Formats: sequence, C-alpha cells, structure tokens
Amino acid sequence: MGVLFSSTLEEESPDVKAFHSAERWESYLEKIKESPKLVVIYFTASWCGPCKFITPVFNHMAAEFANADFVKIDVDELSGVAKEFKVEAMPTFVLWKEGKEVERVVGANKDELQNKIKKHYQL
Repeated sequence: MGVLFSSTLEEESPDVKAFHSAERWESYLEKIKESPKLVVIYFTASWCGPCKFITPVFNHMAAEFANADFVKIDVDELSGVAKEFKVEAMPTFVLWKEGKEVERVVGANKDELQNKIKKHYQL
C-alpha cells in the first residue's frame, strides 16, 4: 500500500498547476498573457510511456525554477487546448512568455528542456 501511495505522489506536485477544465485554463491564460514570467506548459496523456518517465523530472524542475509557472495539461481532457497549441506528440513542452511561444520541446528530452528553460528563466 505504501508503494502505491508514493507512486501517486510522483504524479502530483505542489509546484505544478494541473488544468482539467477549459474555462479554468482560459482564465489562467488571460491572466498571464502579457506577463514576462516564463510559463512551461507540459502536454501529457495518461497512456504516454515517455510522459511517465519525464513527469518526476518536470516536477523537480518546477521546484528548481520557482519563479516560473509550470503547467500540466492532459491532451485527452483538454483536446481543444492541445489543438490550439498544435500539439502532435506527447510529451510536448511549450515555453510561453509575454503572450507567445518562445520555445518548444517535443519528446522526453530532459537536457533540452532544462537548457531551454534556463535560456528564458528570470529570477
């Protein structure tokens, strides 16, 4: 029972905002549209094998880069948002700043993701 509980914790992180409704996402997007703050959007799916590998890494990065927003979107729950961002494979990470995409990483490439976050991250 303890193992099941700890594996669940790997999926959840207090440093990551998970969106499950389009209304809540649209409200959030409106608030950060013009913000100079970096937003890292993680498009994932429950059935995605590479996503299971990268999720704990993403959660760790969210804690490490505390002045950025880290957001998680399940493409099956919010398919309209995935289409809006032209997501074609999982995982996809979109780095967003001042109302526009500044970088994109497709696949579970933690080094590429970390390097792109560092490039756009501000303290």
